Amino acid sequence: MRETAYWTWFIIAAIVILIFAGLHMVVMHLSMLGVFNPEGGAVTNWGNVAFRSQNQFLAFTYIILLGAALYHGLYGLRTIVFELGPKKSFQDTFTVLLWIVGLVLFAIGTYAAIAAKSLELAL
Repeated sequence: MRETAYWTWFIIAAIVILIFAGLHMVVMHLSMLGVFNPEGGAVTNWGNVAFRSQNQFLAFTYIILLGAALYHGLYGLRTIVFELGPKKSFQDTFTVLLWIVGLVLFAIGTYAAIAAKSLELAL
């Protein structure tokens, strides 16, 4: 029963990744949404990058995307390793290790998304 819940979250994470990665692609790599590029020109111009770094909605979406991608990727890795048939003690240790790695990476990524708000708007 517990594995079914993990699998369900795995699928939900995939859907979240599709939605938020699509949003990321539109905002960051296409100039279709001028609202996120107030200075015009390329989306990589410093003024546009600094403006987006101050946007709380984008920071929130990056954190959600990060969490979904980490869960999806690490659960997929766990599933692949478990299909090799390791002993139960290894499975338990490996699961704890993946949780620790995932939480550390999530903390680092969340810090980076929040710290980007302190960027200067002009250099």
